[in-house]
Amino acid sequence: MGRGKLRIYLGAAPGVGKTYAMLSEAHRRVERGTDCVVAFVEHHRRPRTEVMLHGLEQVPRRELEYRGGLFTEMDVDAVLRRAPAVALVDELAHTNVPGSRHAKRWQDVEELLAAGIDVVSTVNIQHLESLGDVVESITGVRQRETVPDEVVRRADQIELVDMSPPALRRRMAHGNIYKSDKVDAALSNYFRPGNLTALRELALLWVADRVDEYLTEYRSEHRVSKIWGSRERIVVGLTGGPEGRTLIRRAARLAEKGAGGEVMAVYIARSDGLTAASPKELALQRTLVEDLGGTFHHVVGDDIPASLLDFARGVNATQIVLGSSRRKAWQYVFGPGVGVTVARESGPDLDVHIVTHEEVAKGRGLPVARGARLGRSRIIWGWLIGVGGPVVLAVLLNTIDLGLANDMLLFLAVTVAAALLGGLLPALASAAFGSLLLNYFYTPPLHRLTVADPKNIVAIVIFVGVAVSVASVVDLAARRTHQAARLRAESEILSFLAGSVLRGETSLEALLERVRETFAMESVALLERVNDVEPWTCAGSVGPDPSARPEDADVDMPVGDHMALALSGRVLPASDRRVLAAFAAQAAVVLDRQRLQHEADQAKELAEGNRIRTALLAAVSHDLRTPLAGIKASVSSLRSDDVAWSEEDQAELLEGIEDGADRLDHLVGNLLDMSRLQTGTVAPLIREIDLDEVVPMALGGVPEDSVDLEIPESLPMVAVDAGLLERAVANLVENAVKYSPLDQRVLVAASAIAKRVEVRVVDRGPGVPDEAKDRIFAPFQRYGDAPRGNGVGLGLAVARGFAEAMGGTLNAEDTPGGGLTMVLTLRAVDRGPAPSAVAERQVS
Repeated sequence: MGRGKLRIYLGAAPGVGKTYAMLSEAHRRVERGTDCVVAFVEHHRRPRTEVMLHGLEQVPRRELEYRGGLFTEMDVDAVLRRAPAVALVDELAHTNVPGSRHAKRWQDVEELLAAGIDVVSTVNIQHLESLGDVVESITGVRQRETVPDEVVRRADQIELVDMSPPALRRRMAHGNIYKSDKVDAALSNYFRPGNLTALRELALLWVADRVDEYLTEYRSEHRVSKIWGSRERIVVGLTGGPEGRTLIRRAARLAEKGAGGEVMAVYIARSDGLTAASPKELALQRTLVEDLGGTFHHVVGDDIPASLLDFARGVNATQIVLGSSRRKAWQYVFGPGVGVTVARESGPDLDVHIVTHEEVAKGRGLPVARGARLGRSRIIWGWLIGVGGPVVLAVLLNTIDLGLANDMLLFLAVTVAAALLGGLLPALASAAFGSLLLNYFYTPPLHRLTVADPKNIVAIVIFVGVAVSVASVVDLAARRTHQAARLRAESEILSFLAGSVLRGETSLEALLERVRETFAMESVALLERVNDVEPWTCAGSVGPDPSARPEDADVDMPVGDHMALALSGRVLPASDRRVLAAFAAQAAVVLDRQRLQHEADQAKELAEGNRIRTALLAAVSHDLRTPLAGIKASVSSLRSDDVAWSEEDQAELLEGIEDGADRLDHLVGNLLDMSRLQTGTVAPLIREIDLDEVVPMALGGVPEDSVDLEIPESLPMVAVDAGLLERAVANLVENAVKYSPLDQRVLVAASAIAKRVEVRVVDRGPGVPDEAKDRIFAPFQRYGDAPRGNGVGLGLAVARGFAEAMGGTLNAEDTPGGGLTMVLTLRAVDRGPAPSAVAERQVS
């Protein structure tokens, strides 16, 4: 039998019509012949809702007595026996009356779903667990009844039941939601227009996010690359220049105009090494876009327009925002620019916005610091002009007679152009080839490689000299320009490293990731060893398959005698190693800082241990003295020859000795356990066990009639240390019994949730305020410092320590109706889907 399907009607507030919509759906299904029953529906005496129950089969509810009152809850067993195709279960976040099968109604629903029954349910947005703080800040009311977001998120269908705030207030005023005596108070408090509008926005946005997740999943499964403009997603193309902040703000304003607009800023770095973008400026722009609710992305790509369009289509963007080009007018001869190319290639589904800014036409300002002095394309163009230019010029000059002087000037211009583009070698080739053509075509005697007039020989020599000189100067200027750009990029990176030192940044992985991005590497690892004989060990790495030894890497940078930075991906030119050396030195500093911090933490732990030992001595001198004194007094009395003790008196004295010994045993056990936790010597032996094998054994220290135990046989096994678990549960139960009224039993119940199992120890005592719930787990703490009962305040601290040692958690919650509930969460053993894993998917 497969798992049932869950359909949820989600509303922004009570009274929007969720239950009415659910019952309407039930009538439609019954008319279609579907076996549909009402498992639990609360009409709250609303006439129109109550009328909708007519004609629907209702499963009888289970009656429970609690604190002198009679309450009704959904009878899960009755629904399972009835086994309908569809069950209606209202109010998914409802907390069941103590004594019910599960603590929460959504847990009942999970059991029905696991049995193959489809469930239709309702919930309000304020009951989602993740929105509790937001709802409290809006309404001033803290929702005690919540449901985990994952339970709702994984529903097969979520239908929003919407109503405008004025319409909902009119419905309230007409008495269709609450009784007339509560209407005025509700309208002036929870149902204020501002509250309802904010809750409505929360509901709409939450549902929109879920729809967006479904859409992304569908596009991924069906490999849809075409952009679907379901919501406005705006991609901002950044260059690292100061105009980026203007573009981000403009994109944020565009996003505000559309419903659910989203801004994604992307910086595309070349893969050929160092980039000239300012790390400081990029950091400022990252902070700005995140403050405006957007996200920042770093992408590597050589073809910037193509990479930008690929990113935009990958995230299903609808708009791209780019800045107007910083190129000067003459620079357009080398290409149309990124903005024009993106606009031309974007297609009909992507709108491209070109935004003006103060840096327009002021020059690039951020030269690309490449590994080579000149780009490959420039060198190719230089050779084409240096070799092909003189030929083309000679063909043209054969049709026009301009004189030898003008001919030489034109050939000199071609040589200068070759130098500007390709550097010295293409210019030298152009000068040599041009001089030959001048000699052959334009210097008498024509069409011979001889010169009749000595003056022409001087002119040709001067031409070659000027050409070579100009080419050398141009090539030197190009070298110096690229060296300056490179030095600027290096200085910015070194500035970033110095700033990280001053800021005290200690993340080795973040620094190595920066190295990987800067040098366009696949992986980076920081290796170290104790001496020249010992093998290398990895102190930190990023990227796939990092090198295990420096000699295995494409680039290795030694740091001292026994440390090295190993990079894999490509071979770096020698000019890049200077900056790499700075990164390597910084990595060593960061590693030392991390280790110093670790030693400081250890010192802090030792200091805390000393504090605990001091408290232990105080506990021994105070709390152990009382039972010892009682035992000694009883033994002295029994051994005394002055008094003839009756059998009853002797039995009473022996009982006092036994009680004192038990107290000593309990106190010493907790003291030893806390000492083991503080010194880190607790080594749990994890194995798979059933809770019903351990939990009953933990109840031996409390009266037999003081605890109710509810551990379903269908629970999955848990991965725990049986001894630690027994001790933790025993401490929790003893604490609960100590603070519970004499006429109220402590409830120990277990349930499965997703891939974990919860053990709840529920008492009906005075409870603990929220601000003290964490403090009660500290050693030597008793709530309110009250000397009630015996002990030194270690029971809960030991229980939490054992729980965390087994990979679990221990937290305190309020018991509905008053009291305290200790929730011990353990890791369940995953054996695949099975009927026993009833609640496996309750929050997954």
